[in-house]
Amino acid sequence: MAVIGHTGRGNYGHGLDTVWLRIPEAEMVAVADPHQDGLVEAMKRLKAARGFKDYRRMLAEVKPEFVSVCPRHADQHAEMVVAAIKAGVKGVYVEKPFCRTPAEADRILAACAEHGAKVAVAHRNPYQPVMGIIEKLLADGELGKLLEIRGRGKGDRRGGAEDLWVLGSHVLNLMHRFGGDPVTCSAVMLQDGKRVTAEHVREGGEGLGPLAGNELHARYLMAKGVIATFDSIANDQTANAGFGLQLVGSKGIVNIQADRDPVAHLVPGNPFKPTKEPRPWVPITTSGVGEPEGNPALIKDVHEHVVAIRDLIEACDEDRAPACDAKAGAMTVEMICAVFASHVEGSRAVGIPLKERDNPLLRLHRDPKAGGPAAQAKPREVLPVPGRPGFFFNPWTKVPVDLRGIPSGTLVRDPMDPDLNHKFRVP
Repeated sequence: MAVIGHTGRGNYGHGLDTVWLRIPEAEMVAVADPHQDGLVEAMKRLKAARGFKDYRRMLAEVKPEFVSVCPRHADQHAEMVVAAIKAGVKGVYVEKPFCRTPAEADRILAACAEHGAKVAVAHRNPYQPVMGIIEKLLADGELGKLLEIRGRGKGDRRGGAEDLWVLGSHVLNLMHRFGGDPVTCSAVMLQDGKRVTAEHVREGGEGLGPLAGNELHARYLMAKGVIATFDSIANDQTANAGFGLQLVGSKGIVNIQADRDPVAHLVPGNPFKPTKEPRPWVPITTSGVGEPEGNPALIKDVHEHVVAIRDLIEACDEDRAPACDAKAGAMTVEMICAVFASHVEGSRAVGIPLKERDNPLLRLHRDPKAGGPAAQAKPREVLPVPGRPGFFFNPWTKVPVDLRGIPSGTLVRDPMDPDLNHKFRVP
């Protein structure tokens, strides 16, 4: 197997590289990192025999069976994953957020379908055995009628759109699991209590693309008939305790706190009926409701990605989908971008999947009275880079851009160009 990292631009994620050292049957054959010092350090850390500055060259020469796409910066994920799949890699483990737009997710799914590759996204919570116990509680009627699903981000300094991407993606992934496919989304995005306009749109950190706002509120109609909500407010003073989701039933609540131990608690009783005594928070562990954790080693392996990696290997051997596969990752991206799309459309409910496959914030028109440029700038002629097939000059900045694998006619924007209005079509 091989590792793709990028020191200084997302590095090696949250342990997506070193997890392979916990898999005895895996042989670390190579690592790629364009940063020389980072590459040397990674080779030592991973005991890799070979190192490359260009991950495409590594894929071509080494031909690994499995690859970890580690950088946290999401603008690199689609290109890296698709390149690995086209090079013949059987299984890819990719850091979250999965990618930046539904269009990028479409490319990854198409590559998987064409080449038969398996992709797993590094959302660890789906690999928690407790999730199966919670599903049984729901199926057995222990929570009564499921009334709503409430989700929240961490609510730290990143509250709003950044929180939605970086941490909310974990929550939406679980929301999808328990609520079924999202059907519609309606949402509002705020900056300091005022509705977000194009003047608030900025280039997000960690390669997330256009972001705006420090507060947002989203409402989803899910296929199972339940309403699910997601809220994020910057510096919400909850000390991150709200990060996760609640399954609110007529007979009780299951509170899931992402990446914590125990990961879930049951709060029994009608949540709307007053009680004389405080309601207990009963832990849910792999041993059951109210039981002490009987397999702490397994929980440690979940946190350190070992369970996810073993599931990916087995998925390739058994020709099945990983527990958190590319389709699940794509749906999370769809749900995030649906928040932006609804806000751009005046907070009306938008259907999922989205018709427009780019980042909807690019379509947020500036107020002409504000004196800013129009959000929809006229595309310019795009010229090829001589001697570099698939590379074209950004018509605005004249900087070469890698457009390999992107269908002709697609409206794109160079993620390295800070001006959000600089869009052009692939020749």
